[in-house]
Amino acid sequence: MTGANPPLIRARLRTPRAAAIAGIVFSALLICSLALLQMSVPADPLEAGAWLATSSRRVMFALNLVPFSGVAFLWFIGVLRDRLGPQEDRFFATVFLGSGLMFLGMLFVAAASAGALILAHSAQPTAIFDAGTFAFARAFTYGVMHVYAFKMAAVFMVTASTLALRTRITARWIAVVGYACAAFLLFGTSYFDWPLFVLPAWVLLVSSYILIDNLRGSSQVAPGSADATR
Repeated sequence: MTGANPPLIRARLRTPRAAAIAGIVFSALLICSLALLQMSVPADPLEAGAWLATSSRRVMFALNLVPFSGVAFLWFIGVLRDRLGPQEDRFFATVFLGSGLMFLGMLFVAAASAGALILAHSAQPTAIFDAGTFAFARAFTYGVMHVYAFKMAAVFMVTASTLALRTRITARWIAVVGYACAAFLLFGTSYFDWPLFVLPAWVLLVSSYILIDNLRGSSQVAPGSADATR
């Protein structure tokens, strides 16, 4: 009987660590992508589009990072729900999962719209400006990203912080920071550009806490100790 218990304990320790690693990967990739986009594309959605001729390769590289960050984000959501286990509240878990998926879907839509704009410009550099295609696509991408995607990110942070407070999967102060960051995302993305970094920065904070907490817990349970064989 004692031989079957250590693999179960190792499985419990491995899941939070996977959540932390996935969150760190998501944060690093999305921060890198957003930083490249801010360096290459003017913040004004009504700008003339000169960056298409000078920074399109850098923008495409940033957009190509988005799918990989999305995969890491899905993994982060999945293993966090696994860590919650039977403590998961159905109401908050539904909003948590739904808002995360909606954020990810709109992030992909915005990235696909920007990528299509670059491809259209490479095929017909002047036609997209004459027909008003650029103005529409630029405004559409800006709206999806700033107005909708990161509003869903704020909902995701609120529900994740609430679940963290109820189940104590993170420290209380991290949940409080999550509430503050979510409020800033709800009202700040229309006036500033840097609030877009709030979500990946908060996920990085949560992931780092989970990873450190997991490493401390696993170091306290030695392979041959009495706790490891209970």
